[in-house]
Amino acid sequence: MAGPAHDYHRGEMDIHEQQRTFHSFLVLAKWGSLAIAVGVLFFSLIFAAGVGFLGAAATAFVVLVLGILLLKEKKKPAH
Repeated sequence: MAGPAHDYHRGEMDIHEQQRTFHSFLVLAKWGSLAIAVGVLFFSLIFAAGVGFLGAAATAFVVLVLGILLLKEKKKPAH
């Protein structure tokens, strides 16, 4: 059973592991979303729009490069 309520002190718990897990989840979600978007775009252009392989591949590559440039983490300035 839990101890008395007065044993809890706000802000004393080490949360570094939770922070790393949350950051890892956000990174995975960000890059995974880019991969899925590029894949859906590629196959949509091939099969639905009839652009052809080279046109779809070129367009998907451009979107991939733009996504990488826009989604990469910015360096934090040193204090």
